[in-house]
Amino acid sequence: MITVFINDKPIYLTDSLRFETQVNFFKIDDVAVLELVQKMDNKNIETLYLYDENVDFIFEKFIKNFEVIKAAGGIVKNNKDEVLFIYRNDKWDLPKGKIEKNEAIREAAIREVEEETGVQDLQIEKPLENTYHIYNYKNTKVFKITYWFEMKTSFDGKLHPQLDEGITKVEWLNNEQLPKVFENTYANIKLLLQTN
Repeated sequence: MITVFINDKPIYLTDSLRFETQVNFFKIDDVAVLELVQKMDNKNIETLYLYDENVDFIFEKFIKNFEVIKAAGGIVKNNKDEVLFIYRNDKWDLPKGKIEKNEAIREAAIREVEEETGVQDLQIEKPLENTYHIYNYKNTKVFKITYWFEMKTSFDGKLHPQLDEGITKVEWLNNEQLPKVFENTYANIKLLLQTN
């Protein structure tokens, strides 16, 4: 199953019929995807299940309805096992950003974390689950794929929020401080943190 968010509401792309009894369960071939997404955007639908026997088929058919943007970022931990967070648009978030043309995904992830936070000496430990969300940009619905990596660093210098990207704070937070993040972050970030 793949989970896509729009306004923090989930769209489940599933190959399982166990959700068939749910209110908004549809076969991908039987619906106009953009109409359903618009209904979610207008708050008429809270949750959506799109079904086919093949999840990859659903995903490919689904994203053809949108302009696709790819980004990369990281869950970064320091030597104290604290996690690096940014604060942007009045929400806690993880550092990430758009992949540039011809840029490798891993390189983009490291570059974006460095640019948004000032943290150096980053090492990728392993890839994590991708996240997916839909948002409006200039009257277009955009489908954003974010490739995530677990990263480590021994950096203990000053943190520098990338102000021109709207980032107002960068902080290392420990496990006791995570509830404040969960109270004020995006659904896809919660999902990512809970599964890693």
